[in-house]
Amino acid sequence: MTPKVVFASAALVLTLGFAAPAAPAAYVLGGGLANACSQFALDGRSDDYSLNTCTYALETEVLVKRDRAATLVNRGVIQLRRKKYESANRDFDTAIKLQPAMGEAWVNRGAALIAQQRWQEGMVDIDRGLALGPDEPEKAYFNRALAWEALDDMEAAWRDYSKAAELKPDWEAPRKELVRFTVTRR
Repeated sequence: MTPKVVFASAALVLTLGFAAPAAPAAYVLGGGLANACSQFALDGRSDDYSLNTCTYALETEVLVKRDRAATLVNRGVIQLRRKKYESANRDFDTAIKLQPAMGEAWVNRGAALIAQQRWQEGMVDIDRGLALGPDEPEKAYFNRALAWEALDDMEAAWRDYSKAAELKPDWEAPRKELVRFTVTRR
């Protein structure tokens, strides 16, 4: 028997994708502004100082290609949190051009597209990012679940929320979403 997922509440339509998709940051090691930018993104910051630090790092520091791409991802994550989706997408696009195998760039561009209700495009990018092995795949699954739900595929949404919860059991967001589903056997 395959599980059948039943959506428990129609109220999610109002919050879907607008509850800011989860965004994994990229690590930059060492000192300097690029490292500070990385830490700000990892800490969930979105203030002007954090954004300006990332911009200044990109403008003034000599960064190897990987660190430049990671700093672009981190600035994009901060832009995403500020709901500056076009700016975030530009940063993710540039990071992808520099480092096409950086999963975080793809996953975050997918999150930005999902936040813009561009569900299919976002899922394509998230799938690509997952295939590249991002550091926080649970966030990719969570964001893809938001898109599946918006596309009215509750079974796929349930699977992705479940996978996010499995990968990070102490993360409340996917567990909170799963409460709204009822699973029955056919």
